[in-house]
Amino acid sequence: MGSDLIPGINPAAEPSGTGCAECLEGGGWWVHLRRCAECGHIGCCNSSPAQHASSHAGKSGHQVITSFEPGENWFYDFSTDEFLRGPKLADPQSRPETQPVPAPADKVPANWQELIHS
Repeated sequence: MGSDLIPGINPAAEPSGTGCAECLEGGGWWVHLRRCAECGHIGCCNSSPAQHASSHAGKSGHQVITSFEPGENWFYDFSTDEFLRGPKLADPQSRPETQPVPAPADKVPANWQELIHS
């Protein structure tokens, strides 16, 4: 590991997909997407009903995430509760811009705004 690498960030790890892995598997939906900076797992944000990104961090020990939203470029460390700067990760950098928010469109209930965490 070179001195320029940040622990918990693997620039070569590719995203696991274009949506929350667990929501897609279980028929759920999400508001925004987060990417594990260590393994590339795509999970839903803490505003989403299932909060799979933070769940992944707790189960895997992978504490650094980055946004998987178009135009957002930030990293967050769950262990320190701090935002940080990080390197460019393997492409793609975000979900497809054509993907709606929230998504997937056919799974989002009409009252979705009442179901999110603030």
